[in-house]
Amino acid sequence: MPYRGETFNYENLLTTVTQWASWIKSNEKEILSILNDLACKAEEVATLLVDLFSDFGKLNENHTKIKKLEREADQLTHSVFEELNKTFITPLDREDVSRIASKTDDIIDYVEGISGRIVNFKIKSSPPYMLEIAKEVQSATKEINLMITRLNKVKADKSIIDHCRRINEIEHHADEIYRKAVGELFETTDIINIIKMKDIYEALEEASDRCLDVADSIEDIVLKYT
Repeated sequence: MPYRGETFNYENLLTTVTQWASWIKSNEKEILSILNDLACKAEEVATLLVDLFSDFGKLNENHTKIKKLEREADQLTHSVFEELNKTFITPLDREDVSRIASKTDDIIDYVEGISGRIVNFKIKSSPPYMLEIAKEVQSATKEINLMITRLNKVKADKSIIDHCRRINEIEHHADEIYRKAVGELFETTDIINIIKMKDIYEALEEASDRCLDVADSIEDIVLKYT
């Protein structure tokens, strides 16, 4: 309230409110933009993993690219958390944004771990079924990338649920391939090779599971607004 004799300046108040609203909107866009970048990197590393299993002649080249993207993804994830800490009003619930960022980053971490194992275990050719599972992870990351670009319209775009369910189907298919691969692996007798291969198969399955985690998080967000 103005003091006696003073005139309340509504124009200044309106300017202040407008600036504040603009600041909030810019921060909302920044958070969603970072999530978009993170989703793009998840799809990119998954594509590189498919290329790695398709052509072992480019193993070291692809591994180097994946490592670079993994470091960039870590920085993006930290940026999301920083934006959440300094933003009063967020475009979505803080817990939802944090979970999407963390689980998307986990996908990238697992892919980097898989390519690292291939290099460190000195594997010279694509083991059975790994390319198939990698393609499933790639398909799931494409769906994630598509969904995250639509988060700014989550209240209106209910078709996002269809993509969530598509990832669920992909994850089930990846699990089937994983079980078949491990079953056949245990029919062999080279213990060292069994240990190495099972470790990589498990990491591939975990990458697929993290894709489902992201889809579940996004589905929860959509259902909040229905």
